[in-house]
Amino acid sequence: MNNYRRVHPRKPEGIENKRAFLIGSGIASLAAAEYLMRDGYMQGFQITVFEQGGVSGGAMDGAGNPEEGFVARGGREMEAHYECLWDLYGQIPSIEEGGRTVLDEFRELNEIDPNFSKVRIISNRGEKHRRTDLGLHEKNTRELAKLLLAKEEDLGNQTVEEYFDPSFFETDMWLYWRSMFAFEPWHSLAEMKRYMQRFIHLLPGMSTMRGLVFTKYNQYDSLILPLKKHLESKGVRFVFNTTVTDLDIEIDKDRKTVTAIHLNQNGEQNTISTTADDLVFFTNGSMTENSSLGTTEHAPVLDASEGAVWQLWKKVAAKDPAFGKPEVFCSDIDKTKWESFTITAKGSRMRRLLERFAERKFLPHRTATGGIITVKDSNWLLSVTVNRQPQFKNQPEDTTVAWAYALFPDKTGDFIHKKMSECSGKELLQELLYHFGIGEDEMQSYLDECIVIPAMMPYITSQFMPRIKGDRPDVLPEGSKNLAFLGQFCEIENDCVFTVEYSVRSAIMAVYGLLNLEKPVPEIYPSRFDIRALAAAVKTMKSEDEGIVTRILENVVKKKLAHTAYEGLL
Repeated sequence: MNNYRRVHPRKPEGIENKRAFLIGSGIASLAAAEYLMRDGYMQGFQITVFEQGGVSGGAMDGAGNPEEGFVARGGREMEAHYECLWDLYGQIPSIEEGGRTVLDEFRELNEIDPNFSKVRIISNRGEKHRRTDLGLHEKNTRELAKLLLAKEEDLGNQTVEEYFDPSFFETDMWLYWRSMFAFEPWHSLAEMKRYMQRFIHLLPGMSTMRGLVFTKYNQYDSLILPLKKHLESKGVRFVFNTTVTDLDIEIDKDRKTVTAIHLNQNGEQNTISTTADDLVFFTNGSMTENSSLGTTEHAPVLDASEGAVWQLWKKVAAKDPAFGKPEVFCSDIDKTKWESFTITAKGSRMRRLLERFAERKFLPHRTATGGIITVKDSNWLLSVTVNRQPQFKNQPEDTTVAWAYALFPDKTGDFIHKKMSECSGKELLQELLYHFGIGEDEMQSYLDECIVIPAMMPYITSQFMPRIKGDRPDVLPEGSKNLAFLGQFCEIENDCVFTVEYSVRSAIMAVYGLLNLEKPVPEIYPSRFDIRALAAAVKTMKSEDEGIVTRILENVVKKKLAHTAYEGLL
């Protein structure tokens, strides 16, 4: 944030008479609760968080023990320019070091141990891919340049596969892209454009994952737990095992006001009456709704039912077009699901195997792989990563925790001749071992060391489904007096879904907007307007036959800047 804008807003008139109700306890709701107190002058006892489950954090989870296995359904890739996220954690106390913040310890660790992946791709049962270019042809570079320059409204609900030449999907760039961000060919082209613009400064590090930063432990212990403890210390009330079933919304011309919240608490129906002075924050939609876990011996069961979060959004959306179109995102599970699995490996055998492919030793609180290792020729498109060890505070020294996932759960494996979605944890590990070059006669010794917990997630990429303006509600819908939307399924111009930053930004926008605070929301990092970032990106995309963008940059721009004060930019 520009330091000139880092101000303390004046206390809103009547704030002591307001109540805030937050539906869902993911990072967006937790951040909103913090900003209501930090900049909105609310007291903790005025804030209530409703959660349908028994634990907070939403998609940012992490749990388990060494006896039954650890589990995390997903992981988060972050970078230094998550301006909202770091603004949040710059004032959240560390729960490990007195007098320091979560941001203090996070940055220190990533400065000491910067992320770098030595091996990003393998194939042919263990052969390491050593090229670091993106493998783009001139046609692909032209398409990327055209996409970068396009207006989002002109793209409509076009998909990635409808735009790119088939050759693009054979490039290393697409492989890096989809395995980092979980993009599929049928996903939104507009979302891909946003990612290109938002993270263009990271493009040179795509083959090594340089520039990304990671937590010390799993995302729950490192980010959710300190924030939740801080909120509880301030008196914020958490109400678990409670499902919000509907909102009464009075719509009068250009005014939209929530007048009641309907709850199901342990089987009992309750209603909370609200007024225009009360604030309601709704995390509409969920990437991890209806997730199911399997075991080492059993596959997870796909729960294709419509979860409570989606049901609530549909009820709310039916009341006014400004509240979005949830069916755009939750109506095609075959295009929004994928599966992950967490490996808890005791002893040294699995650790040595992973170290060999990562080309890195597992040192305490240091990066192991430095990033994802993707199996290029896997039918499931498997990827595996080992982040800093230990990943869990109760993880023994002789135990390694790895996380893997695949984008094609309905395809048959290369070694296990079943759909991934039908496989037990044991079979998932066997498939991974096969691609690491381990023979069938050797596999049992690895299996004996490991507990493997699969997780099936029906809606995990639903936020990427093709959409147009209006499908996602604005954080503050036009005319809304006391209702704001949070999380991955509201609209924030120019920022990228499937990021923690997006959720926290929605929270700041919602709080500042509903309370009419004179403090601006931190600016989205403008790397797309930085000629240095653009020049580095063009150089990275440069093909063997010299792309048109490269020629323009070198033959026109460079000549214009020659012998000037700006010559060094390129």
